[in-house]
Amino acid sequence: MSVAPPLRQVRADYDTATVVVYQAYPAEIAEAAVAAGTFVDPFKRDRMTWIKPSFLWMMYRCGWATKPGQERVLAVSITRSGFEWALWQSCLSHYVPEMYSDRQVWMDRLRVSPVRIQWDPERDLHHRPLAHRSLQVGLGGPAVGLYVDRWVTGIRDITAEAQRIGRLVADGKLDAAARALPVERPYPLTPEIARVIGAG
Repeated sequence: MSVAPPLRQVRADYDTATVVVYQAYPAEIAEAAVAAGTFVDPFKRDRMTWIKPSFLWMMYRCGWATKPGQERVLAVSITRSGFEWALWQSCLSHYVPEMYSDRQVWMDRLRVSPVRIQWDPERDLHHRPLAHRSLQVGLGGPAVGLYVDRWVTGIRDITAEAQRIGRLVADGKLDAAARALPVERPYPLTPEIARVIGAG
């Protein structure tokens, strides 16, 4: 019998040095990024950029690479040290009373933190919400520069793979679709980082 994941757990495809996060962009941004090996113009450094370690949540967001402006899906390998720095420097996007002693404490952290955390319902192959949550990490300010210049170690265009899995789902071939998904495991967090992002 499978055991349900904790309500808020970071799950990702990772190895000893890197972790994979997903983003979806229009072709002009995606093609330039793949060619350069990191994000370059027309990518905008002055905008918050959201990275997602959950492949299925990314597929929900981009509609299997069909939504306007999200037609190209990128698997971005970044350093684990950078990923963990982002989590350590983060603040939840919304006030959660059990996380902060009062609203002012949350607002003070929100004001100085360059990283936002959201926990959104994880999705199944049909994009239906599940009981447990998926991590979204919003990088802003100096965190964007660190992401682009230091953390990114490689970028793969996985649009064709995403669309192929989407077709398997549409054809009712759910077992084949599930086998084609990236393997995502619980990501090891220090107790301090888990506390900052509200994991558990």
